[in-house]
Amino acid sequence: MATMPAELRPWLAPSAAGPVTATVRLPGSKSMTARALVLAALADGPSVIEAPLRARDTTLMAAALRAIGVAVDTSDDDRWRVEPGPLRGPATVDVGLAGTIMRFLPPLAGLVDGPVEFDGDPHARNRPLRPIIETLRSLGVTIEASASDGLPLTVHGAGLIEGGEAVVDASGSSQFVSGLLLSAARFTKGLTLRHQGPPVPSAPHLRMTTHMLRAAGAVVDESVPDTWVVEPGPLRGRTWTIEPDLSGALPFFAAAMVTGGAVTLAGWPEASWQPVEQLSALLTELGAEVTRTGDGLTVRGTGTLRGITADLSEVSEMTPVLAALAALADGPSELRGVEHIRGHETDRIAALAAELTTLGAGITEFPDGLRIEPRPLRGASFETYADHRMAHAAAVIGLAVQGVQVTDVGCTSKTLPEFPELWAGLAARS
Repeated sequence: MATMPAELRPWLAPSAAGPVTATVRLPGSKSMTARALVLAALADGPSVIEAPLRARDTTLMAAALRAIGVAVDTSDDDRWRVEPGPLRGPATVDVGLAGTIMRFLPPLAGLVDGPVEFDGDPHARNRPLRPIIETLRSLGVTIEASASDGLPLTVHGAGLIEGGEAVVDASGSSQFVSGLLLSAARFTKGLTLRHQGPPVPSAPHLRMTTHMLRAAGAVVDESVPDTWVVEPGPLRGRTWTIEPDLSGALPFFAAAMVTGGAVTLAGWPEASWQPVEQLSALLTELGAEVTRTGDGLTVRGTGTLRGITADLSEVSEMTPVLAALAALADGPSELRGVEHIRGHETDRIAALAAELTTLGAGITEFPDGLRIEPRPLRGASFETYADHRMAHAAAVIGLAVQGVQVTDVGCTSKTLPEFPELWAGLAARS
């Protein structure tokens, strides 16, 4: 009988024998690495990206930039070099399943002299792109797209975008705004962008975009709510130092909470562009102790996991792991404000509802979130839907529940290729 290849076999999530106590060093933020790559590609001189994330999303981004004429040297894991060049097509871009590539690069492709084709994994064709496509078309960019205004698409770059005023409905993803802003300083007239629609989710990611634009020398005005003004002008080449990835650290913090241990994320900066205050408040409400010292950011489990009622709209990327903690808590939780995560790597709300129900939790699904009623959980197969955050959620539950089998732990390579090994080592030290 043929043996199933190891990469296709379910991964048995390791259980913890006691408290997890560890200091972890994690790769850089995916969000910061992606923004630094785009800003470096559009700069007037070379840039260096220190401590970048090397994972599927970011290596595909680097490959995409190379395809349009940017020299990106990723041979040194800790120090990437980016040398801007004339932006030329024709080019083909594989977005994989990365929202950052499919939303950040079409505006940049409008500045390319020649056509740029975009496509990716099968599910990438289901991820929403229409708002950014419609806004670029309103600015004069010629784009061919699928019938749903998604992938596959071709941007017929004219070498410039005039810019000016535009409107976007970014209620589905803050990346629609970030993608337009990141290239806007290179538009002939800059860009005045107004959001029209329900609230924009993930506001901390928008603040990261405007902070990094200013750090590259752009003049940005966001003093009027739901309006962003980027003046035309050069972007400077510079050295970007990437922070450890806060979303990637969350499952490790959750391990401390589930087991009553302590996990320190080493190398955490005193001033961060990531939503550390919001996450600290949520983890504290769930029952953790969160401290910041010179050693890093530390989360301690107190032996209690409490149910919470929370609006996660600003930290929506963290919903799967927070839902896993809620399933292990001592009372019910409601996690709301995240309707837009139905358009992430998978429909995360429906996926969490299905998989947590399979493990035995009581789940009520809302359009914008979940009610989670803890019940005795059992080991079972946990489908990941090719979504790294779903695999993280399963791993967290597996610490407390024996027999949780993760169908595709390999999908964690999207943002942290070494996750299975790091996680197994963490559990082994419990």
